[in-house]
Amino acid sequence: MRTPENSLTDEQIKHDMRRWLERAVIGLNLCPFAKGVHVKGQIHYHVSRATEAQSIRAELVTQLQDLAASDPAQRDTTLLMVPDGLADFLDFNDFLAEAEQVLDELDLVGVLQIASFHPDFQFAGTRADDITNATNRAPYPTLHLLREDSIDRAVQAFPEAESIFEQNMQTLENLGHAGWAALGVGRSLPVAAKVQTFEASNPLSLPLPPHGIIDA
Repeated sequence: MRTPENSLTDEQIKHDMRRWLERAVIGLNLCPFAKGVHVKGQIHYHVSRATEAQSIRAELVTQLQDLAASDPAQRDTTLLMVPDGLADFLDFNDFLAEAEQVLDELDLVGVLQIASFHPDFQFAGTRADDITNATNRAPYPTLHLLREDSIDRAVQAFPEAESIFEQNMQTLENLGHAGWAALGVGRSLPVAAKVQTFEASNPLSLPLPPHGIIDA
C-alpha cells in the first residue's frame, strides 16, 4: 500500500518491525519464545492506517477474528501496528482497556491475549528516560495478539519464565542508552525527510540548471 510522500509504506513499516524483532527482541533474548515463530514465518504483520480509536478498534476485531480462525502452523501470532494513531502513550494505554473489552465481546478471553509495545512505553514508577522501558518499546504503537495455548507451551518449555522480566531489566541496564541506540531499531525516515536531512547537511549542494550546464 502506498502512502503520502511524507509517510512510510506498509512494507517499510513491516521492515522496521522485523529489524526490531531480530536485533532487539531476539538479539537481546528479551523474549525466548520469539525466535521460533519468526524463523517459521508464523508472525502475521498488519499495518493499520487508522487514526481514530474506533477505527483502530474495528481493525483489532478483524485481526483477532482472523487469528482465532487461522491454522496456528501458518499464523501463530499477529503484530498490529498503528503508525498514524495512538502516538501519545497515555492515549495508547487507555486504549488497552478497550482492547481487553473487545476480547471479552468476541468471547476470546482464554483463547487469545493482547500484549503491547509503544515508542514511548513507560513502566509505572519509572522516569521516561529509564533505559528499562526499552524492553517494551517498538518503532510504532503495536498490539501483539497471542494464542494462550502457544504461551502455555512456551512457558512449559521455559520453566523459569517468571525470571524473564528481571533478566530483561538487567540486560537493558547493562546495555545502556548508547548500546540501545546502536541497535538501530527505530522507525525509518520517509524519503522526503531523508532528502531534507541531506540538503540540510550539505548546504553547498545546489541543484543544477537544465542539462547540468553551469553558466560561467
